[in-house]
Amino acid sequence: MSEVAAEVRLTVDELAARAGVTVRTVRFYGTKGLLPPPELGPRRVGLYGAAHLDRLGLIEELQRQGLTLAAIERYLARLPQDSTPMDLAIHRALVASWTPEAPEAVSRAQLERRVGRALSEEQLDRLAAMGAMERTADPEAFRVDPGLLPLGARILDVPIPLETLLAARAVLLEHSRATAHELHRLFRETVWKPYRESEPEPAELARMKDLAGHIQPMVAQALVTAFQRSLREELGEAARGTDSPSTPED
Repeated sequence: MSEVAAEVRLTVDELAARAGVTVRTVRFYGTKGLLPPPELGPRRVGLYGAAHLDRLGLIEELQRQGLTLAAIERYLARLPQDSTPMDLAIHRALVASWTPEAPEAVSRAQLERRVGRALSEEQLDRLAAMGAMERTADPEAFRVDPGLLPLGARILDVPIPLETLLAARAVLLEHSRATAHELHRLFRETVWKPYRESEPEPAELARMKDLAGHIQPMVAQALVTAFQRSLREELGEAARGTDSPSTPED
């Protein structure tokens, strides 16, 4: 995580503005236990950090998926206790990818307010490479992906070359499409097809379709958890290979 992200300290008004929600919504989630309490700053003013911002974004995405507050509470409870703001941002981006929102048209000032900082041209290029936003013919107007923008903002300062970001995005798109295709095939052949062949009542059929929509966030959580575990294993193996003394070949 960048130092900028680590040092985020926001009042409730600033948090609401960054997240695109109302102060009333922030306070409501707090009373429901969906948001942890803020730290008390000078004059006992509540201050919120990057984890609050990303957790709030994840809650909003899950609500857009149609989950009730009780279901969201269960979803959040299953997240690892040591989840970082970056972990939460990844969860939000993946959940949002199931039902992508239409790109939002924003001005440069609006984009910078959402990101929480002034943006250089190089940083705009990095956001575009990550798919978090697109440039338009007007250099002061952009189209942003509401699900990916928070994640893109989190890793703006990570020293990864622009070419690597572009290549990584291509790899992720290729494999995510293959995974989605196989999951859809599996669900269609082992669940949906047998269910249709059982000639269910129209009401039961509608309930099954509704259930299929509600399990998507759970599948997304399983995917991101599996990916994070696999990535840690890959990085661990690479580190062990680097640290281990080389042995002569036979």
